[in-house]
Amino acid sequence: MDKERLKKLAEDPRFIQSIYNYCDRWCERCPFTARCLNFALGQDEFDHLETQDLDNEAFWKKLSETFQMTLEMLKEAAEEQGIDLNYIDTEEVEQEERLNNELARDHECSRMAKLYSEMADDWLESARELFSPEEEEISAAELLERLDNSLAEKDDGLLEPVEVVGWYQHLIYVKLMRAIRGELLGEPEILAEYPKDSDGSAKVALIGIDRSIAAWGEIRNLFPHRSDQIMDILLHLEQLRRKVEKTFPQARAFIRPGFDKIDLNS
Repeated sequence: MDKERLKKLAEDPRFIQSIYNYCDRWCERCPFTARCLNFALGQDEFDHLETQDLDNEAFWKKLSETFQMTLEMLKEAAEEQGIDLNYIDTEEVEQEERLNNELARDHECSRMAKLYSEMADDWLESARELFSPEEEEISAAELLERLDNSLAEKDDGLLEPVEVVGWYQHLIYVKLMRAIRGELLGEPEILAEYPKDSDGSAKVALIGIDRSIAAWGEIRNLFPHRSDQIMDILLHLEQLRRKVEKTFPQARAFIRPGFDKIDLNS
């Protein structure tokens, strides 16, 4: 893809501006892929490759080409706007970023989200004998993949909720880290009247929490003998949900481009 092709795609009115900033990255389940520039770029650049394997040399080569082209476009835009890309106090920026990352990781919401991901891993580990009777050492991610394959063959109603748990298990933490870092950085005065990006990221995390709670509820119904452990997870998620809503009181009201409709009666 050349720069002109990239510019043409970016100016295409069918794409919803910034829709990819507030999604959960689950393209297979998304009804808006036809209106997402990120998805279109991925299809345009990588769908023709022999394999989607991230270890594929062709994939990384193509990604590098796209990176270089994007840098060229940034340089052109900076020159047009008179922006000196070299005028950056790198040491100060890096120090501030490190501090914000540390504060974000230490935030109660982040710590609770991290603990939830570990609780989900523990549940998968405890369910190992149900889906991996062999005494072999495999990671939680590998166990989840094996579980998916096993359930797909059995079609016993557990595949869907397990997929939901697996998808949002770590994404909740990632989105909350972004939201908290955004709050720490603060909003520029010029953007004060606009919805806050931190609220948008927090909303995606909340949606992930909501869907995870529903999924664990279904899993609990299918594993009544493991009800206590799953109930602990559900209680933790509910406490996390309430903490996030308290920390980001405007998150639920954030209108995500494409996904949410504006209530004209409010």
